[in-house]
Amino acid sequence: MNFKDEIFKSIQTMIDRSVANCKADHTYKSIIKKVTSKGYIVLDESGNERAVTCCIPGLELKAMQSVWLKEPAGRLTELHICGVAGKNK
Repeated sequence: MNFKDEIFKSIQTMIDRSVANCKADHTYKSIIKKVTSKGYIVLDESGNERAVTCCIPGLELKAMQSVWLKEPAGRLTELHICGVAGKNK
């Protein structure tokens, strides 16, 4: 039995479990597909359409506008628009 390999495997397992359990905010760029009474329809990171709200008071957004989406601690149910990205080309 090689103790160095066993120690390395144990450390790697601990790191993998820690990373898998890590819940951090995730922000990414998306586009508003359309505006409905339920909110803004955007594409999440996996390409699914979701109705979200905007956390910026008084801001009116339009279809095909580029925005920043925030997914707090990995909870897709709390996905929201947190900013406006640069102009689309």
